[in-house]
Amino acid sequence: MTNFLPKAALSGVLFAIISEVARRFQGFGGLVASLPLISLLAIIWLWRDTGGDVAQVANHARATLWYVLQSLPFFLILPALMEKGVNVWVSLAVASAITIGLYVLAIWLAGRIGISFGLGE
Repeated sequence: MTNFLPKAALSGVLFAIISEVARRFQGFGGLVASLPLISLLAIIWLWRDTGGDVAQVANHARATLWYVLQSLPFFLILPALMEKGVNVWVSLAVASAITIGLYVLAIWLAGRIGISFGLGE
């Protein structure tokens, strides 16, 4: 637990700074938001917490790649719905539900062809 609180605090501060930058400079905020910041932080924490376990960090990065692909439609669906006048919360819910559906579909299809996402299956 002693490691958890500093990680959570640092991560929270970084995301608060990013949201402030995005509020003031939308284009730059989009660029910063497109960076794999959560993955970067997770890799750093995982590397540190596992004593530099290369295999575990590499597996995490590889699994993340498989999930990134299914998340891309979210960034097409959300603005399209909002520009059509759909409420922001409904737009977020629909885009998120579709993304979750794509995750489930990808995990199912991957399992059918022998790819494991490391979900303990």
